[in-house]
Amino acid sequence: MSDLVTLLVVLSAFQLKHLICDFLLQTRYQVENKGFYGDIGGLAHATCHLLFSIPVLLILTQSVPLIAPALIFEFFVHYHMDWFKARLVRLKNWSTLDYPYWIAFGVDQFVHQMTYVAMLAWLMLRGVA
Repeated sequence: MSDLVTLLVVLSAFQLKHLICDFLLQTRYQVENKGFYGDIGGLAHATCHLLFSIPVLLILTQSVPLIAPALIFEFFVHYHMDWFKARLVRLKNWSTLDYPYWIAFGVDQFVHQMTYVAMLAWLMLRGVA
């Protein structure tokens, strides 16, 4: 597979992974408790993302020393972005009917997507793909 095709496959796999973890597997408990720092709901949700990223990254490399930092980075960013957004929404008492809610939701999703780009860039700088 050419490098470009490989990257498109990996980015597509990240999109599918994101759909699964953020929208299909995320529980009501996780959604309701991500805004409380250290709560198991947010930790479980970020762990889901970490675990589902493993097969995606294995498309590029089977090197655990390369994959592990990318997974830790994703967990850290995903957890804290979700915590910040959920906390902000709760403190401002925004609902899905409020325009600022959708801005916060969009920024949250953008940060998650850019995390995948950063993970791929980091691996590419190490000679993968």
